[in-house]
Amino acid sequence: MGKKVFVLAELREGVLRNVSFEALAAGKLVAEGGEMIALLIGDSVQAYSQELIAHGADRVITIESELLNQYTADGYSQSLLTAIEKEQPDALIMGHTALGKDLSPKIANRLSVGLISDITAIEKVDDQWTFIRPIYSGKAFERKNLVGDFLFFTIRPNNIEAIEKDNNRTGTVTAIDVEVKNLRMTIKEVIRKASEGVDLSEAKVVVAGGRGVKSADGFKPLQELANVLGGAVGASRGACDADYCDYSLQIGQTGKVVTPDLYIACGISGAIQHLAGMSNSKVIVAINKDPEANIFQVADYGIVGDLFEVVPLLTEEFQKIKAANGS
Repeated sequence: MGKKVFVLAELREGVLRNVSFEALAAGKLVAEGGEMIALLIGDSVQAYSQELIAHGADRVITIESELLNQYTADGYSQSLLTAIEKEQPDALIMGHTALGKDLSPKIANRLSVGLISDITAIEKVDDQWTFIRPIYSGKAFERKNLVGDFLFFTIRPNNIEAIEKDNNRTGTVTAIDVEVKNLRMTIKEVIRKASEGVDLSEAKVVVAGGRGVKSADGFKPLQELANVLGGAVGASRGACDADYCDYSLQIGQTGKVVTPDLYIACGISGAIQHLAGMSNSKVIVAINKDPEANIFQVADYGIVGDLFEVVPLLTEEFQKIKAANGS
């Protein structure tokens, strides 16, 4: 029998995050022919409904309020719990993002249900859904099952392939009124330090720099390469600690975890804390002057050389390839 599945869609700077579409694909799998319902929480969010339907949602539920313009745990949990009480879904899925990491344990506690976070794959074993997630900083993977009938999990971005967009799909859009009240915190202003462009946690290509970039200006050739590849720039903690870039770019155990299709590490030694944030990338290219650098142990391709010579050459070659392909 099919399940009714809730997927919490997430907006970032007025754009639906890709992980929302990946969560819909995960929901489609566990729904087993049941109803896929996307939830949009915010202020004036109904305009995004059709895009969610095109990516697999059968129905979209909107919850709108000026008090939901920015994420707060109180406002979102009140809204989500009201929708759950009204619809009684069999499953709830979120992205393993900053929002999902904060909100999911609160919801699990209020519902008294189990939660599996940061999953990278889903399998069905002996007629039971099994969820796969990395442990020990990505050195191993564990398979977990949820006890009870309610499925609740968060998915790591860039690991589950989204359903191909179909603009001809149709679905219904309904609104739920929620009285958002007793907020312990309200957000007056958001000051963003992160660079403009592709979201680092969802980028298909990441060009990252370490202490080897030597200065803030050393990130400029990395940014040029990332721009050519349509990717994002990241950094090791060493580069952030040296004040070469903002901590919003940090990748690693105490920073962001990324799983791009291509990860280019420039001037990064490969400390275990950094590897924890990028070792599950599909293809890793390392550029370092030290042939004994630890990063080469996890790299699929290694270039022993000066990043300030190698990176501009790579940028030039990719520009030629794009020009030849007319892109």
